[in-house]
Amino acid sequence: MLRKKLIAGNWKMNGLLSDGQKLAKQIAVEVKALKPACDVLVCPPFTLLTTVKKALRGSKVMLGAQDCHVEEKGAHTGDISPVQLKDAGCDYVILGHSERRADHGETNALVKAKAQAALEAGLKVIICVGETLQERESGKALEVVEKQVKASLPNNATASTVVIAYEPVWAIGTGKTATPTDAEEVHAHIRKVLVHKTGKIVASRMKILYGGSMKPANAAELLSQPDIDGGLIGGASLKAEDFIAIVNKAK
Repeated sequence: MLRKKLIAGNWKMNGLLSDGQKLAKQIAVEVKALKPACDVLVCPPFTLLTTVKKALRGSKVMLGAQDCHVEEKGAHTGDISPVQLKDAGCDYVILGHSERRADHGETNALVKAKAQAALEAGLKVIICVGETLQERESGKALEVVEKQVKASLPNNATASTVVIAYEPVWAIGTGKTATPTDAEEVHAHIRKVLVHKTGKIVASRMKILYGGSMKPANAAELLSQPDIDGGLIGGASLKAEDFIAIVNKAK
């Protein structure tokens, strides 16, 4: 099954207005000129959504956010709803990132609820899963990831609205990267889990991204694996030349 690759940049808590505008414009210009074979997405902090949306105008680069609340509105100080993200021009939202799970105690059940709310608001979702170094070294990587996928996937998931991102926690921001073989083993296992959850057709069409220190030097080899359908890029997405270099390797 041919799946169009997706390269998504997760800017995390980085960038002021001038930085975000400049980076987004650089990416937009490059993508417009290169017409890459993959889809391209950038996910800046909430404060930059409007600025980045304007900077991306005229390009095919999509806009995403990094989290959302389960409710549409209400007394939830400091939170933002999926409806507000949609209104701000977002196409996607990242949910269940390991930093959210660790820093904010987000559970699989909460991630699932957020995902369902986001889909109902008309957003597409990227659901993150991944094991810690201790879990990998104890041989539990596949078990942990399987549990996360099963419990985090919304009931109304389809291949056109839900993307899974495998991010080994031990490889995020550390410079360490799973070998292409190790990454493919987990991606292939996720695909099998999806078959049981969604059926063979949906599972064969759903994108599974790799997100653990992917950079220009290792992107081509990782992206050549049969079940790796793109990347959720952290640090390398903050430099336009590095991000575009990865985009160019996604055939």
